[in-house]
Amino acid sequence: MAFEDGPVAGRVDVHHHFTAPAWLDWAEERGVVNRERLPWWTRWDMNAALEVMDKTGISTSVMTVAMLGRFRERTERQESARIALRAAADVVEERPARFAFFTPVFLDDLELSRWSLRYGLDELGAVGVSTRTSMDGVYLGDDSHDGLLRELNERSAVISTHPMEVPAGKDGGSGLPGMPPFVCDFLMDTTRAAINLIRNGTLDRYPNLTFVLPHGGGFLPYMATRLELFGGHLTPGIEPGRVRDYLHRFYFDTAGPMSPSATPTLLATVDPGRILFGTDWPPTPAQVVADIAAPALDSDPALSPEQLRGINRDNALRLLPVLDRSGR
Repeated sequence: MAFEDGPVAGRVDVHHHFTAPAWLDWAEERGVVNRERLPWWTRWDMNAALEVMDKTGISTSVMTVAMLGRFRERTERQESARIALRAAADVVEERPARFAFFTPVFLDDLELSRWSLRYGLDELGAVGVSTRTSMDGVYLGDDSHDGLLRELNERSAVISTHPMEVPAGKDGGSGLPGMPPFVCDFLMDTTRAAINLIRNGTLDRYPNLTFVLPHGGGFLPYMATRLELFGGHLTPGIEPGRVRDYLHRFYFDTAGPMSPSATPTLLATVDPGRILFGTDWPPTPAQVVADIAAPALDSDPALSPEQLRGINRDNALRLLPVLDRSGR
Protein backbone atom coordinates (compact mmCIF):
# COMPACT_ATOMS: atom_id res chain seq x y z
CA MET A 1 0.00 0.00 0.00
CA ALA A 2 1.80 3.12 -1.18
CA PHE A 3 1.08 6.79 -0.72
CA GLU A 4 2.09 9.59 -3.04
CA ASP A 5 3.41 11.52 -0.07
CA GLY A 6 4.09 10.29 3.42
CA PRO A 7 4.57 7.08 5.40
CA VAL A 8 3.43 3.71 4.16
CA ALA A 9 0.25 2.33 5.71
CA GLY A 10 0.41 5.01 8.37
CA ARG A 11 -2.00 6.23 11.01
CA VAL A 12 -5.00 8.44 10.42
CA ASP A 13 -5.30 11.25 12.97
CA VAL A 14 -8.90 12.43 13.37
CA HIS A 15 -8.10 15.02 16.07
CA HIS A 16 -5.82 17.73 14.65
CA HIS A 17 -6.49 21.39 15.44
CA PHE A 18 -5.92 23.88 12.62
CA THR A 19 -5.72 27.62 13.21
CA ALA A 20 -5.03 29.08 9.79
CA PRO A 21 -2.21 31.62 9.62
CA ALA A 22 -4.28 33.48 7.01
CA TRP A 23 -7.19 33.64 9.44
CA LEU A 24 -4.93 35.00 12.20
CA ASP A 25 -3.72 37.73 9.85
CA TRP A 26 -7.29 38.60 8.85
CA ALA A 27 -8.60 38.61 12.43
CA GLU A 28 -5.69 40.62 13.78
CA GLU A 29 -6.06 43.25 11.07
CA ARG A 30 -9.63 43.76 12.28
CA GLY A 31 -8.65 43.99 15.92
CA VAL A 32 -10.56 40.83 16.81
CA VAL A 33 -7.57 38.96 18.19
CA ASN A 34 -4.04 39.69 19.31
CA ARG A 35 -1.96 36.69 18.37
CA GLU A 36 0.50 37.40 21.17
CA ARG A 37 -2.30 36.84 23.67
CA LEU A 38 -3.66 33.70 22.02
CA PRO A 39 -2.55 30.23 23.15
CA TRP A 40 0.77 29.14 21.70
CA TRP A 41 -0.89 26.28 19.82
CA THR A 42 -2.69 28.70 17.50
CA ARG A 43 0.60 29.18 15.59
CA TRP A 44 -0.14 26.32 13.19
CA ASP A 45 2.69 25.61 10.77
CA MET A 46 2.70 23.04 7.99
CA ASN A 47 6.34 22.06 8.45
CA ALA A 48 5.80 21.51 12.17
CA ALA A 49 2.67 19.51 11.44
CA LEU A 50 4.43 17.28 8.93
CA GLU A 51 7.35 16.79 11.29
CA VAL A 52 5.20 15.43 14.12
CA MET A 53 3.17 13.39 11.63
CA ASP A 54 6.30 11.78 10.19
CA LYS A 55 7.74 11.07 13.64
CA THR A 56 4.56 9.25 14.67
CA GLY A 57 3.78 7.53 11.36
CA ILE A 58 0.67 9.57 10.61
CA SER A 59 -0.17 9.42 6.94
CA THR A 60 -3.23 11.69 7.08
CA SER A 61 -4.49 14.24 9.58
CA VAL A 62 -8.08 15.46 9.54
CA MET A 63 -8.08 19.09 10.62
CA THR A 64 -10.67 20.72 12.84
CA VAL A 65 -10.83 24.34 11.74
CA ALA A 66 -10.44 26.70 14.70
CA MET A 67 -11.63 30.32 14.90
CA LEU A 68 -11.08 31.89 18.31
CA GLY A 69 -12.43 35.36 17.57
CA ARG A 70 -15.77 36.61 18.86
CA PHE A 71 -18.05 38.03 16.19
CA ARG A 72 -21.59 39.24 16.80
CA GLU A 73 -22.78 39.79 13.24
CA ARG A 74 -23.47 36.85 10.97
CA THR A 75 -21.71 38.51 8.06
CA GLU A 76 -18.53 38.73 10.13
CA ARG A 77 -18.85 35.16 11.36
CA GLN A 78 -19.40 33.93 7.83
CA GLU A 79 -16.39 35.82 6.51
CA SER A 80 -14.32 34.46 9.40
CA ALA A 81 -15.37 30.91 8.52
CA ARG A 82 -14.80 31.51 4.82
CA ILE A 83 -11.21 32.66 5.39
CA ALA A 84 -10.46 29.69 7.67
CA LEU A 85 -12.10 27.10 5.42
CA ARG A 86 -10.40 28.41 2.30
CA ALA A 87 -7.06 28.14 4.12
CA ALA A 88 -7.83 24.54 5.14
CA ALA A 89 -8.74 23.67 1.56
CA ASP A 90 -5.47 25.23 0.37
CA VAL A 91 -3.53 22.98 2.76
CA VAL A 92 -5.35 19.94 1.37
CA GLU A 93 -4.71 21.09 -2.19
CA GLU A 94 -0.99 21.43 -1.47
CA ARG A 95 -0.72 18.11 0.41
CA PRO A 96 -3.74 16.00 -0.61
CA ALA A 97 -2.37 12.74 0.78
CA ARG A 98 -1.53 14.22 4.15
CA PHE A 99 -4.49 16.40 5.14
CA ALA A 100 -8.27 16.56 5.13
CA PHE A 101 -10.64 18.76 7.15
CA PHE A 102 -13.99 19.04 8.87
CA THR A 103 -16.22 22.04 8.20
CA PRO A 104 -17.65 23.68 11.33
CA VAL A 105 -21.32 23.96 12.20
CA PHE A 106 -22.59 26.43 14.74
CA LEU A 107 -25.04 25.37 17.44
CA ASP A 108 -26.45 28.89 17.77
CA ASP A 109 -26.97 29.69 14.07
CA LEU A 110 -28.73 27.32 11.68
CA GLU A 111 -28.36 29.54 8.62
CA LEU A 112 -24.64 30.02 9.16
CA SER A 113 -24.30 26.26 9.56
CA ARG A 114 -26.17 25.65 6.31
CA TRP A 115 -23.82 28.02 4.55
CA SER A 116 -20.82 26.20 6.03
CA LEU A 117 -22.20 22.88 4.80
CA ARG A 118 -22.62 24.21 1.29
CA TYR A 119 -19.24 25.92 1.21
CA GLY A 120 -17.18 23.48 3.26
CA LEU A 121 -18.67 20.14 2.27
CA ASP A 122 -20.11 20.72 -1.19
CA GLU A 123 -17.65 23.24 -2.63
CA LEU A 124 -14.35 22.68 -0.80
CA GLY A 125 -14.56 18.94 -0.13
CA ALA A 126 -14.60 18.64 3.66
CA VAL A 127 -14.92 15.04 4.82
CA GLY A 128 -17.35 15.76 7.67
CA VAL A 129 -18.36 18.44 10.13
CA SER A 130 -17.16 19.62 13.52
CA THR A 131 -19.10 21.15 16.38
CA ARG A 132 -18.75 22.11 20.01
CA THR A 133 -20.18 19.79 22.62
CA SER A 134 -21.90 22.80 24.17
CA MET A 135 -22.30 26.51 23.63
CA ASP A 136 -23.42 29.02 26.25
CA GLY A 137 -24.54 26.16 28.47
CA VAL A 138 -26.72 24.56 25.78
CA TYR A 139 -25.59 21.01 25.00
CA LEU A 140 -25.45 19.23 21.68
CA GLY A 141 -28.78 17.47 21.13
CA ASP A 142 -30.91 20.27 22.57
CA ASP A 143 -34.28 20.72 20.86
CA SER A 144 -33.00 23.98 19.36
CA HIS A 145 -30.51 21.95 17.28
CA ASP A 146 -33.11 19.75 15.59
CA GLY A 147 -33.13 21.73 12.34
CA LEU A 148 -29.38 21.42 12.01
CA LEU A 149 -29.28 17.76 13.02
CA ARG A 150 -32.10 16.94 10.60
CA GLU A 151 -30.12 18.40 7.72
CA LEU A 152 -26.95 16.61 8.82
CA ASN A 153 -28.90 13.37 9.07
CA GLU A 154 -30.01 13.77 5.46
CA ARG A 155 -26.34 14.02 4.55
CA SER A 156 -25.37 11.01 6.73
CA ALA A 157 -22.76 13.28 8.25
CA VAL A 158 -19.79 12.31 10.38
CA ILE A 159 -19.71 14.84 13.25
CA SER A 160 -16.49 15.46 15.16
CA THR A 161 -17.25 16.98 18.56
CA HIS A 162 -15.07 18.93 20.96
CA PRO A 163 -15.54 21.03 24.11
CA MET A 164 -14.41 24.64 24.02
CA GLU A 165 -15.61 27.04 26.68
CA VAL A 166 -16.73 25.42 29.92
CA PRO A 167 -18.06 28.01 32.41
CA ALA A 168 -18.53 25.72 35.38
CA GLY A 169 -17.16 27.64 38.35
CA LYS A 170 -18.19 30.47 40.63
CA ASP A 171 -19.68 33.46 38.85
CA GLY A 172 -19.29 31.74 35.49
CA GLY A 173 -15.60 31.06 35.98
CA SER A 174 -13.66 28.22 34.43
CA GLY A 175 -14.18 25.70 37.20
CA LEU A 176 -11.70 24.85 39.94
CA PRO A 177 -9.27 27.76 40.32
CA GLY A 178 -5.79 26.89 39.13
CA MET A 179 -6.94 23.93 37.02
CA PRO A 180 -7.17 24.47 33.24
CA PRO A 181 -10.53 23.31 31.78
CA PHE A 182 -8.88 20.70 29.53
CA VAL A 183 -7.70 18.67 32.54
CA CYS A 184 -11.14 17.71 33.82
CA ASP A 185 -13.98 20.00 32.71
CA PHE A 186 -13.59 19.23 29.01
CA LEU A 187 -14.13 15.54 29.76
CA MET A 188 -17.31 16.29 31.68
CA ASP A 189 -18.59 18.55 28.91
CA THR A 190 -18.17 15.73 26.39
CA THR A 191 -19.89 13.28 28.75
CA ARG A 192 -22.84 15.62 29.23
CA ALA A 193 -23.22 16.13 25.49
CA ALA A 194 -23.20 12.39 24.81
CA ILE A 195 -25.81 11.74 27.51
CA ASN A 196 -27.90 14.61 26.15
CA LEU A 197 -27.86 13.02 22.69
CA ILE A 198 -29.12 9.80 24.28
CA ARG A 199 -31.81 11.12 26.62
CA ASN A 200 -33.28 13.57 24.08
CA GLY A 201 -33.71 10.77 21.54
CA THR A 202 -31.34 12.36 19.04
CA LEU A 203 -29.69 9.07 18.18
CA ASP A 204 -33.09 7.49 17.56
CA ARG A 205 -34.54 10.35 15.49
CA TYR A 206 -31.44 10.78 13.34
CA PRO A 207 -29.97 7.31 12.82
CA ASN A 208 -27.74 8.38 9.93
CA LEU A 209 -25.60 10.63 12.11
CA THR A 210 -22.22 9.47 13.37
CA PHE A 211 -20.74 11.30 16.37
CA VAL A 212 -17.04 11.15 17.23
CA LEU A 213 -16.37 11.85 20.91
CA PRO A 214 -12.92 13.23 21.77
CA HIS A 215 -10.61 12.18 24.59
CA GLY A 216 -11.95 8.63 24.78
CA GLY A 217 -15.50 9.88 25.33
CA GLY A 218 -14.63 11.76 28.48
CA PHE A 219 -16.03 9.97 31.52
CA LEU A 220 -18.73 8.15 29.53
CA PRO A 221 -17.07 4.70 29.34
CA TYR A 222 -16.17 4.78 33.03
CA MET A 223 -19.71 5.66 34.11
CA ALA A 224 -21.63 3.42 31.68
CA THR A 225 -22.84 1.10 34.44
CA ARG A 226 -23.86 4.09 36.54
CA LEU A 227 -25.91 5.37 33.62
CA GLU A 228 -27.60 1.99 33.35
CA LEU A 229 -28.47 2.03 37.05
CA PHE A 230 -29.63 5.63 37.33
CA GLY A 231 -30.65 6.60 33.79
CA GLY A 232 -34.29 6.29 34.79
CA HIS A 233 -33.86 9.23 37.14
CA LEU A 234 -33.05 11.57 34.25
CA THR A 235 -35.71 13.72 32.62
CA PRO A 236 -36.49 12.30 30.16
CA GLY A 237 -35.26 8.96 31.40
CA ILE A 238 -32.94 6.54 29.61
CA GLU A 239 -34.04 2.92 29.34
CA PRO A 240 -31.31 0.93 31.16
CA GLY A 241 -31.35 -1.93 28.68
CA ARG A 242 -30.53 0.39 25.80
CA VAL A 243 -27.53 2.18 27.30
CA ARG A 244 -24.96 -0.20 25.80
CA ASP A 245 -26.66 0.00 22.40
CA TYR A 246 -26.44 3.78 22.53
CA LEU A 247 -22.78 3.74 23.53
CA HIS A 248 -22.02 1.62 20.49
CA ARG A 249 -23.43 4.38 18.28
CA PHE A 250 -20.53 6.70 19.09
CA TYR A 251 -16.94 6.68 17.92
CA PHE A 252 -14.20 7.50 20.46
CA ASP A 253 -10.79 8.99 19.74
CA THR A 254 -7.61 8.14 21.64
CA ALA A 255 -6.42 11.69 22.37
CA GLY A 256 -5.32 11.65 25.97
CA PRO A 257 -6.92 8.68 27.72
CA MET A 258 -5.32 5.55 26.26
CA SER A 259 -3.22 3.86 28.94
CA PRO A 260 -3.00 0.48 30.70
CA SER A 261 -5.55 1.80 33.21
CA ALA A 262 -7.96 3.49 30.78
CA THR A 263 -7.89 1.22 27.73
CA PRO A 264 -9.51 -1.83 29.40
CA THR A 265 -12.46 0.33 30.50
CA LEU A 266 -12.98 1.65 27.00
CA LEU A 267 -12.69 -1.83 25.46
CA ALA A 268 -15.15 -3.22 28.00
CA THR A 269 -17.66 -0.55 27.05
CA VAL A 270 -17.45 -0.12 23.27
CA ASP A 271 -16.58 -2.07 20.16
CA PRO A 272 -12.83 -1.63 19.44
CA GLY A 273 -13.86 -1.06 15.83
CA ARG A 274 -15.24 2.31 16.94
CA ILE A 275 -12.02 3.63 18.43
CA LEU A 276 -10.02 6.10 16.31
CA PHE A 277 -6.50 7.44 16.61
CA GLY A 278 -6.28 11.09 17.64
CA THR A 279 -3.40 13.29 18.78
CA ASP A 280 -5.02 16.59 19.83
CA TRP A 281 -2.01 18.33 18.28
CA PRO A 282 -0.91 21.10 18.63
CA PRO A 283 -2.59 21.76 22.02
CA THR A 284 -0.96 18.48 23.01
CA PRO A 285 2.72 19.26 22.28
CA ALA A 286 4.66 17.36 19.64
CA GLN A 287 7.01 15.87 22.23
CA VAL A 288 4.09 14.41 24.18
CA VAL A 289 2.49 13.01 21.03
CA ALA A 290 5.68 11.51 19.59
CA ASP A 291 7.50 10.36 22.71
CA ILE A 292 4.68 9.46 25.09
CA ALA A 293 1.17 9.09 23.65
CA ALA A 294 1.86 7.24 20.40
CA PRO A 295 4.42 4.78 21.87
CA ALA A 296 2.10 4.11 24.81
CA LEU A 297 -0.72 3.24 22.44
CA ASP A 298 1.48 0.97 20.33
CA SER A 299 2.69 -0.93 23.41
CA ASP A 300 -0.64 -1.03 25.26
CA PRO A 301 -0.97 -4.61 26.56
CA ALA A 302 -4.77 -4.50 26.35
CA LEU A 303 -4.75 -4.20 22.56
CA SER A 304 -4.24 -7.03 20.10
CA PRO A 305 -2.30 -6.32 16.88
CA GLU A 306 -5.56 -6.44 14.95
CA GLN A 307 -7.24 -3.98 17.29
CA LEU A 308 -4.24 -1.67 17.15
CA ARG A 309 -4.24 -1.64 13.36
CA GLY A 310 -7.93 -0.83 13.42
CA ILE A 311 -7.42 2.05 15.84
CA ASN A 312 -4.41 3.42 14.02
CA ARG A 313 -5.90 3.29 10.56
CA ASP A 314 -8.58 0.85 9.43
CA ASN A 315 -11.44 2.12 11.59
CA ALA A 316 -11.00 5.65 10.27
CA LEU A 317 -10.90 4.48 6.66
CA ARG A 318 -14.08 2.50 7.20
CA LEU A 319 -15.77 5.55 8.70
CA LEU A 320 -14.33 8.01 6.16
CA PRO A 321 -13.46 5.96 3.05
CA VAL A 322 -12.59 9.14 1.16
CA LEU A 323 -9.37 9.17 3.19
CA ASP A 324 -8.15 5.94 1.60
CA ARG A 325 -5.85 7.44 -1.00
CA SER A 326 -3.78 4.33 -1.62
CA GLY A 327 -2.97 3.73 -5.22
CA ARG A 328 -3.85 7.28 -6.30
